[in-house]
Amino acid sequence: MTLLATESLTKTYGGRVTALADLTVSVEPGIIGLVGANGAGKSTLIKILLGLLAPTSGRVSVLGLDPTTDPAAVRARVGYMPEHDALPPDLSAAELVTHLGRISGLPRAVARERASEALRHVGLHEERHRAVGGYSTGMKQRVKLAQALVHDPDLLLLDEPTNGLDPAGRDAMLALIHRIGNEFGISVVVCSHLLGEVERICDTLVAIDGGRLLRADRVAAMTSATDVLAVEVSEGTDDLAARLAALDLPVSREGRLLLVPLADDATYDLILGAVAELDLPLHRLDQRRHRVAELFATREPSHA
Repeated sequence: MTLLATESLTKTYGGRVTALADLTVSVEPGIIGLVGANGAGKSTLIKILLGLLAPTSGRVSVLGLDPTTDPAAVRARVGYMPEHDALPPDLSAAELVTHLGRISGLPRAVARERASEALRHVGLHEERHRAVGGYSTGMKQRVKLAQALVHDPDLLLLDEPTNGLDPAGRDAMLALIHRIGNEFGISVVVCSHLLGEVERICDTLVAIDGGRLLRADRVAAMTSATDVLAVEVSEGTDDLAARLAALDLPVSREGRLLLVPLADDATYDLILGAVAELDLPLHRLDQRRHRVAELFATREPSHA
């Protein structure tokens, strides 16, 4: 079943400002990255998908439903994590998420149980009775994610979920989103202006620019394998780099990755042997793929 579809979707404000222009796209279930610069039209599209904003023209469907004619049915099956928050500082996370579950139509006891479960999934179970006003930015983001999950939706719409987080917090949030999409069977749309982040966890990418579709495809189709092996170990990266260099393998660093030119299949054996010899925990060994960001950096936006 098609997850989301738009046909010639257009939204203008006052007849002068165009937020979306003739947007036609269709995506299948999975983890979808909706990317574009600030002001590209991402948040406008999400509001239309939720039935919070009416399009000027065109058609849209979410899970086979039309949010312009049946917004309540759409929102019953969709969880929404807004970019900005207005969390009541005096409420605990458990109280807030339970209340929002009740608003979604859950009975009181079920809402309380689901709230506890959702907060556990996002890593706030131990802190669930603390007032939200004392939470860090990362914890508040997790509360927003929990309230989006509480009514057991089929689809999550996450608007800039890593906003305001430090690098470690962003990694943790992305890992959590990836786990939700892969283990819970919930489709996720991640709206972000940070292309390099979302491509790490997404199956499909939809890129918009100036309200127009730039490209929509599976991430794997947008990238190609290179003749470089990416090696990542959980610890001992410097030791492994030194050992590979001693084996006359050219090694370069890219963050936590070691990049080694792939000469032939023997290169795999040399790397695996070095990892085993140093008794290091191997996290990753595969051919590096071109990053999607590299493709868009060389592609001029098309407004045809």
